Amino acid sequence: MRLGIRLLFAFFLINGIAAFFVLRVFMAEIKPSVREVMEDMMVDTANILAELASEDLAAGRLADGGGQASPFAQHVRRYASRPVDAAIWGFSKQSLDYRIYVTDRQGRVLFDSENRAIGADYSQWRDVARTLRGEYGARSTRDVDSDDTSGVMHVAAPIYVKDEIAGVLTVAKPTRTVQRFIDRAERKVFMGGLLLLALSAAVGVAVTLWMVWNVRRLRDYALSVQGPADGERRDADAPPAAALAVPQVPGELGDLARAMDRMRARLEGRDYIEGYVRALTHELKSPVAAIRGAGELLQDELPAADRAEFATQVVQQSERLQRIIDRLLELSKLEQRHHAEGRAPVPLQGCAEAAIAQIRARAAQRGITLALSGTGSSGPWEAELVTLALTNLLDNAIDFAPEGSTVQVELRGGTVAVQDAGPGVPDYALPRLGERFFTTARPSGERSGSGLGLAIVRRVMALHGGQMVVANTAPGLRVALEFGPRATPGMD
Repeated sequence: MRLGIRLLFAFFLINGIAAFFVLRVFMAEIKPSVREVMEDMMVDTANILAELASEDLAAGRLADGGGQASPFAQHVRRYASRPVDAAIWGFSKQSLDYRIYVTDRQGRVLFDSENRAIGADYSQWRDVARTLRGEYGARSTRDVDSDDTSGVMHVAAPIYVKDEIAGVLTVAKPTRTVQRFIDRAERKVFMGGLLLLALSAAVGVAVTLWMVWNVRRLRDYALSVQGPADGERRDADAPPAAALAVPQVPGELGDLARAMDRMRARLEGRDYIEGYVRALTHELKSPVAAIRGAGELLQDELPAADRAEFATQVVQQSERLQRIIDRLLELSKLEQRHHAEGRAPVPLQGCAEAAIAQIRARAAQRGITLALSGTGSSGPWEAELVTLALTNLLDNAIDFAPEGSTVQVELRGGTVAVQDAGPGVPDYALPRLGERFFTTARPSGERSGSGLGLAIVRRVMALHGGQMVVANTAPGLRVALEFGPRATPGMD
């Protein structure tokens, strides 16, 4: 299972469980809370009415036919018949719902605002019985036992006459009168909970996408800087790992990215040294063995001709060693760089002329003519590196060109090409040209090259953002250096 799916699943699971329990708490607390507020208001109402009824109860007017002659009873009945049309937070109230009854100290009903229980014995009802004992009396009773919405809340208050409890006044109110407020509150809480769940889910998706995106950036960076696996060859034109930008991610992921970069630098340095040591050891074995063999033979008595031949071999192999070391040092310096440092426009023609001047003496020794044609462009290149690349190309072309032939240097726009008239290279070897220490046989059958010249050329082109294109032309080999679209037209 992918990281993003796991994170989303864990987030939704935690969020869903939390939302479920929170919503249950809110929904379970709404109804009791509303009824608690309702009971609190009824306590105040019952005590006020108990004070108003005390004089009539003391005078005995409430016991006369349901208190018909009692001012208190008359006021209560007028209250019950009052018209009302009140808008309360979006709900219309068109009836007054209090039922009020008064009992004497024996619990017998003296007054009932609805005339339902006058003369009845309420002494066993919780509201009356507890109040007569001097305690807080309240009860909730259903008119229909199986119907929760038919409940009626009763709150009683004592009626004092000469500081003694002479009776009880009870205020009753159906709970259905506040049920619509409870239902609306529950709907609002439920819809708010769903909205909160949706918003938190959106936040969870955003956070997960952000996390997965940054983790994938780290993964891609790690894959891009890792070395080639066993049996694989690293593309010479690929940018060096050190040139890759470290992903800029915040927090602990940023610390991880920087730690990966430090680890990459340490591992790259170690692998770089190990690779060079292996390759250099392999390349040095042949000339060192030749020098040693010639030296051992020179210790014996030899004819002058043989001695001269072995001495020449020592010199040639020493020169080969020197070329390997020099080019290896050049390539090493190039591979530690991340980009060329050219700023001012550099003409390709000037670089080509400088390279031809450096290699002309060696070409003359081989009887080879160097020819320059065309006018190249100028661009923000590093002149020294471009000249180095062309010198290595010309040196390689001289090795393969037959005596008396011409090596042609062609300039066209941002491209410079070197064409020889040699035998070319086998097709299977074309993709490998430019690999470090990879060589092909010279026309004489020897493999005297260092295998570093074209590697230097490819590295120079990679630093300039260009490419080296090699093709057989039958006869000969054509190597073109394409410096890209940044070039500007040169002046004739």
